[in-house]
Amino acid sequence: MSGQVSPSAESRLLLVTGLSGAGKSTVLKVLEDLGWEVVDNLPLALLEALIDAPVKRGETERPLAIGIDSRSRGFRPALLVRRIKELREGGGRDIQTLFLDCAGAELERRFSETRRRHPLAEDRPAADGIAREREMMEPLRRWAEHVVDTTNYSSNDLQQEVRQRFGDAEDDNPVLNILSFGFARGLPRNADLVFDMRYLRNPHWDPKLKPGTGLDPDVAAYVIADPAYEDSVSQIEKLILTLLPRYRAEGKSYVTIAFGCTGGRHRSVHVASRVARTLRDNGYEPVLTHRNLDSAPQDGLEGKPPPAARASGGKR
Repeated sequence: MSGQVSPSAESRLLLVTGLSGAGKSTVLKVLEDLGWEVVDNLPLALLEALIDAPVKRGETERPLAIGIDSRSRGFRPALLVRRIKELREGGGRDIQTLFLDCAGAELERRFSETRRRHPLAEDRPAADGIAREREMMEPLRRWAEHVVDTTNYSSNDLQQEVRQRFGDAEDDNPVLNILSFGFARGLPRNADLVFDMRYLRNPHWDPKLKPGTGLDPDVAAYVIADPAYEDSVSQIEKLILTLLPRYRAEGKSYVTIAFGCTGGRHRSVHVASRVARTLRDNGYEPVLTHRNLDSAPQDGLEGKPPPAARASGGKR
């Protein structure tokens, strides 16, 4: 990009650094999930070359996160601060630094639990390496725009912190899958929510509707006419709209919501289609899949017809 271009979301550059064991790997994984290009333990001599590397033809430039710590080849905090200043003065990049701090006692506990040696204390107690690294990293800590103390953070707490600071609220929604299926043909795998639509009256037992599907207007009208339909489906939609922001806050990348009926051709298809429309109206972009839509209708899978249909020989 030209040095005359104002920094954009794509020109963002974040240096992720801090004390060993404070959570750098977790931060970089979350940034990668958020769509950032991530490079870890880059030798400082290659920093400028990476920043200036042109984007390949046909690719979209993404914000760049670079992990640098005391293990990086040629690591000198004061030199790194000077290079950051120079790169900022060159323009074209929104360069920021995230420094991850943590109390010494907590870092000792983490190294003890993972049975890893501190990189600056290979043959000494971890406390010695932590003290040495803290002194070495102080110039970067003073310089950083973002300082996060992870002493009392769980891994999930740190993930949420990163998403709140560096995620794009509009683009951070999980991939949303809406699925219809038939219980008689097996439960779907990996569904986060499963709603059973078998409480609604079954179009399968109406000879005129049996060959159709929940995508047909006459089948949809039959399902909608059930007295329990509108109130129950509206409540399901409200529940889903309440849960989706919470799933996003928890960092879920994929959410699958499944609607089942007996054969997977009528009730579940109609309700899944309606819910997908409702989600689109609320700003989501769900992928809608009807797993058993092309399966042939089978009386044996549908169980016993309701009493009125049995009395009329299968007609209602």
